[in-house]
Amino acid sequence: MGLLRLSSLSLFCQLAFLCAQGRVIAGRHWGSDEEQIMPNRVLLVKPKQASLVAHSKVPIDPALNVFFTLDDLKAGKQMPIYFPSKLADPSKSSRLLTREQSDSIPFSSAQLSHLLSFFSIPEGSPQAKAMEYTLMQCELEPIEGETRFCTASLESMLDSAREVFGPKAQFRVLTTTYLPNKKQNARDDPLQNYTILQAPKQIDETRVLGCHTMAYPYMVFYCHSQAKSENRVYQISLGSGGGEDGGGERSVEAVAVCHMDTSLWDRDHVSFRVLGVEPGSSPVCHFFPPDNLVWVAP
Repeated sequence: MGLLRLSSLSLFCQLAFLCAQGRVIAGRHWGSDEEQIMPNRVLLVKPKQASLVAHSKVPIDPALNVFFTLDDLKAGKQMPIYFPSKLADPSKSSRLLTREQSDSIPFSSAQLSHLLSFFSIPEGSPQAKAMEYTLMQCELEPIEGETRFCTASLESMLDSAREVFGPKAQFRVLTTTYLPNKKQNARDDPLQNYTILQAPKQIDETRVLGCHTMAYPYMVFYCHSQAKSENRVYQISLGSGGGEDGGGERSVEAVAVCHMDTSLWDRDHVSFRVLGVEPGSSPVCHFFPPDNLVWVAP
């Protein structure tokens, strides 16, 4: 399981190294393929017509197979889960900027035309639409009790995490990790049936800040934290391929969060459609892909 403890400079150096290696933060490819430039789809997605999700009878995007309920959290439970096929090739991924670099570039939907010209991106292209979506998400007003921000550098992310948790808080970061395949030529399909291999481990820390990568010409994280509602973070060992031992196709040490109170969420939030529940009626849980970060603190 990717897990790092905070010691300001040391954590920054570790995160920067992992970014360069493509292990923790593999930025989304910035190309012409729609699948590569789709915005992060853990919490921010809009439903599309595609295949069935286990909890729903409505056809939706296969990538939405990341949502589940607390009742699913038990050893031996099998469910379809969408994880990206592989971490992005660092040489083709969105670039990680320094704070000085990111601060020098406008980041506003009002500046979209200028930004498209600056990055030589045609108006109306899939990349342009993804940029617009990212900027709009980053400009949304937070709901009651929520902290929400976007950041484009590790320095800014660490500073923002300190503001959320407090300057003296001892916090750490968790990530989902792919383990080496148990057998050669194992399937690497994004959507596979996974088995929970052992009882999920609940993380002791109660404060959570989730950071999701967004589609943009350089690496951008959308981070949010809900201070006034309970969230539970779990580390979950998963294996794909069928059978109680996971079958050996792919092994994942996953991080997931369960939002215990969704009463203030938008009724149109896609998770309610996937799970077939109403706001406030049931906790909503979801897995994090490997290019996301989950900060936790006591």
